Amino acid sequence: MSISTASLAFAFIALLLIALVGLLLLRHFLPIRSTPAYVLVPIFLALFLPVNVILLLPIDLASSLRTEDEATRGVWFPERLVLVAWRITYWLTFALTWFILPLLGEYIDSGYRTPKDRFIYSLRSNGRYQLIVFALAVAGLVYVFLQNGFEGTSVKALVMALAYCWGLIFAIYLMGHGLVAVPRRLYRNANVSTRLRNIQSQAPGVYERFMDSNAALEDLESQLTQLRQRKNGISRDHQEWIEEIADGSDLPESRLLSTAARTSNVAIPAVITDRYLAELARKLNRARHKRLRFDDTWQRLLRDAVDTQAIITASPSKRLSTDPSSPHSYLFERLQVLTPYTRYLLYSHVLPKLQIFLAAVLALASVFIVWSELVKYAAPNLSIIRFTVVSTRHRDDGKVHFAGQIMAALWMCYMMTAALASFGDVKVWGNRALVRRNTYGESATWYAGQVAKLTVPLAYNFLTFLPPAVHRETTFYRFLGQLINLTPLGKGFDFFFPIFILVPVCATLFNLYGRVKGVFRFDIVEDDHDEGSSTATWMEGRKLIERELKGTTTAFSRPANRATDPANSPYRDTPAPDTPRR
Repeated sequence: MSISTASLAFAFIALLLIALVGLLLLRHFLPIRSTPAYVLVPIFLALFLPVNVILLLPIDLASSLRTEDEATRGVWFPERLVLVAWRITYWLTFALTWFILPLLGEYIDSGYRTPKDRFIYSLRSNGRYQLIVFALAVAGLVYVFLQNGFEGTSVKALVMALAYCWGLIFAIYLMGHGLVAVPRRLYRNANVSTRLRNIQSQAPGVYERFMDSNAALEDLESQLTQLRQRKNGISRDHQEWIEEIADGSDLPESRLLSTAARTSNVAIPAVITDRYLAELARKLNRARHKRLRFDDTWQRLLRDAVDTQAIITASPSKRLSTDPSSPHSYLFERLQVLTPYTRYLLYSHVLPKLQIFLAAVLALASVFIVWSELVKYAAPNLSIIRFTVVSTRHRDDGKVHFAGQIMAALWMCYMMTAALASFGDVKVWGNRALVRRNTYGESATWYAGQVAKLTVPLAYNFLTFLPPAVHRETTFYRFLGQLINLTPLGKGFDFFFPIFILVPVCATLFNLYGRVKGVFRFDIVEDDHDEGSSTATWMEGRKLIERELKGTTTAFSRPANRATDPANSPYRDTPAPDTPRR
């Protein structure tokens, strides 16, 4: 069957746009020029391939139709081409998720000097995890062999089913949290005064973590300083390694003098080994990027506070000006398209109302997704999502047209967005974070691996929202779904587990995380709008921001940052002219 020219052109343009977005994301979070290609290429593929699933699944839905009318099929490919695309996407994503990115992350984080030592460390670090996975796979293989006999398909089915189930556990939890948190965050931030109060309430905690990261880095720098000053008991190779660590840490002489007084409290072993220096280099890299992370968080918080305060201050005059020279102003602001009055209306009235509208739409979409999860097997005809994707007209019953493909892509985009947005809230990922232009290489590989891990389970979970007569005809179901349902255990897991989406949904909706924190003093999820924040915390944050903006508490004794100077904010109040507006 020949492929439609329009479908081929659409897919080609969509792939180019996806690649462009992936490159822009890499440029936004990573220092492109200093990041080696062996890091950039796997991370780009881990973003590019999963996002292709959002394009490939709607195409698969239309390609599985048994109709001769090509005009009603939307964007479609021959089934053989769809199968090849699924195989390439799935197995490359599988290899990146379970092997390439974990090894690469530990390789970057190893701290060793030579590539050979880094690779050996990476193998050892991942070996424990891989042994646990291998033990579980052997137990599962025994079950599959007992259930279906010794067949070659059983091994493939086991590997794909285990990867799917493991990814679905995280996907359901993260998506359940995000389905509540994303609309609620949009709604709360729509009120400018409430947004400013929330920013001020976050300030003490952010500043404390910022200063703690600075103190931890200074302790490690003092240890490095003492090593550089030590002359006995260190071989020449180790001395060169120590100098390389110092050069990589960008430790100026002024920092050496400031940390010299603290070296007496640092214990240095009598014998310096490769393992000790590698551990020191690893800790320094982590501490340096942790400080960059909280420095970026603190500076963004100050900028948000200044901009939000400017909108409130402009209320009497109803005029809000922008500084085109500010590095934090948007492109359309630099072009000076808006007048001060229309800019005030935009930021104080139009955008808040759009946020409320978008929050309402996303909240309704969240309800539809949760409802579809609960009824997709017990009463599939009650699933609301199926009516937005599959045609309900009598003559087209069971068909997916172009409009249905667009809706399917939008649903999957929102499900993925809800899951990925939860990574910033859940506090079980250690020191990993995305920082603008300064993301640590190990953190970048880890986040890319999570994107790759979650996409396929969420895509198949979405596919099960559709009627069995539709989703069982797709190439994706024949490639993955049949192997998941090969055993009663896999079929039962796929049947019952999505119901547990109610757990994170209810925990986030009714603030059960805050109650757990109050009882056990353990914070699982970080809420930017903690209802339990006291007035004292808010007042402390407001005073802290005011002192920082006045330059009385500059971190690291550095000059005041131009980005946090109220006079250099992208937005500021403009006094009303003497003549009345006409």
